[in-house]
Amino acid sequence: QAQLVESGGGLVQAGGSLRLSCAASERTRDVFALAWFRQAPGKEREFVAAITWSGGTPFYADSVKGRFTITRDNTNMTMTLQMNSLRPEDTAIYYCGLRRSRGYTFGLRDFTSWGQGTQVTVSS
Repeated sequence: QAQLVESGGGLVQAGGSLRLSCAASERTRDVFALAWFRQAPGKEREFVAAITWSGGTPFYADSVKGRFTITRDNTNMTMTLQMNSLRPEDTAIYYCGLRRSRGYTFGLRDFTSWGQGTQVTVSS
């Protein structure tokens, strides 16, 4: 099972930016997509953004479109999430997820490996 490690979280004021990274521990030739999910206190984990590993096609939740950008580096097996214009409601633990099966749905069950998460806190 692939091991995923997130980094880059922290505390930022509203309107600021953060960049999250997710590193995969093994070759990902059989990976279809990587994604970011987030979970705020008392809420369910929700989809944020995803990117197909081969073609690099991005997908975003409506709540982050125009503010977040997801990219991947196949050579270094990393994925990043550039988060701009951050809002207090973006505060959550952000998780990196890996999907092996081909498909364009982004539910929790579509992703079979997860990182430990990184905390993002946006102050008002």
